[in-house]
Amino acid sequence: MRVKVYVTLKAGVLDPQGKAIERSLHSLGYPEVTGVRIGKYLEFELAGASKENAEQEAREMCAKLLANPVIEDYRFEIDDQL
Repeated sequence: MRVKVYVTLKAGVLDPQGKAIERSLHSLGYPEVTGVRIGKYLEFELAGASKENAEQEAREMCAKLLANPVIEDYRFEIDDQL
């Protein structure tokens, strides 16, 4: 199964990288861009698991390592059609 994980900063957390990119886009002539936020995308294969087990394992991986639940939100998708 292929697992796709999306990690983003929580709404109230400052995002200096996002602000830097927003300023750069403005200087490149895109003043209409606002609210830039930076995140992470991870993709991996999980062998030998049922969809239910894959969901549980992905949730555990996100909570323990892939995301910092204090400042980040995460969501994941599982594709069992490899």
